[in-house]
Amino acid sequence: MRNEAVAPHEAIRHARRAAGLSLREVARRLEVSPATLSAVETGKTGISIARLTRLSDVLGVPVAHLLGGTSPAARPSSVDSERDEQGDWREFAPLDVDPVLAAALASFVEIGYHGTTVRAIARRAGTSVPGLYHHYRDKHDLLVRILDLTMDELHWRVRAARAEGRDSIHRVRLIVEALALFHTHRRDLGFIGASEMRSLSPGERARIARSRRDIQALLDDAIAEAHAEGRIANSQVRAAGRAIATMCTAIPQWFRESGPATPEEVAAQYGDFALGVLGVDPVR
Repeated sequence: MRNEAVAPHEAIRHARRAAGLSLREVARRLEVSPATLSAVETGKTGISIARLTRLSDVLGVPVAHLLGGTSPAARPSSVDSERDEQGDWREFAPLDVDPVLAAALASFVEIGYHGTTVRAIARRAGTSVPGLYHHYRDKHDLLVRILDLTMDELHWRVRAARAEGRDSIHRVRLIVEALALFHTHRRDLGFIGASEMRSLSPGERARIARSRRDIQALLDDAIAEAHAEGRIANSQVRAAGRAIATMCTAIPQWFRESGPATPEEVAAQYGDFALGVLGVDPVR
């Protein structure tokens, strides 16, 4: 008898239950909030290939199984499909989020997390307060989802950029360009990531902070590799790495789409700046 294929979110939920793991435990191992994993399992939000690969390890099943195929051969592997699924790290489509999350993001940017009410978000999204609570537990849940979205996208873009590097110096440059492109094209997400960490619960703040340190580590490792090769004049590599990352995360404070520079021009400039901080002649 032929098995019927199921939707990916259903396959993920079935695999988790078959593994005998609670939603909270799987979320802990993935370092996401239970609310985010619940949204994935109910089909309300998607999941990146990188996180799907981690989930397959946690649950002990092939990635193809989690994609809803009836057999491993029914779906391409994550290695073959990652670029197709995620796209080019330099290209940014409009942010694809539901109206409630879009309304929350806009409100948090305009007047801050604490200045925004659930009623104001619902009104902006064109829904009722009960309708909002049907999809999100509370205002904090919205902030967590925004920051999870931010970190997921940052991780895959930075890792994809690093993978294109010809050598250690080129990897540093591409990582910085990926950070700069994200913080221009996704200025609102970057702004919230920089300004509203303090509004998270202690547990969520610690989780997101770990994810941010992982991004910093990608840059630090590339810088350390170049330093070990004798290609960097600046001996303060750790401090330099923090300075470079901080200048990228500060971009949302000043960048405007109507300004004199495009995101791509800003990214190229920041690549030059980063190599200058490290004492390296700019290369592209």
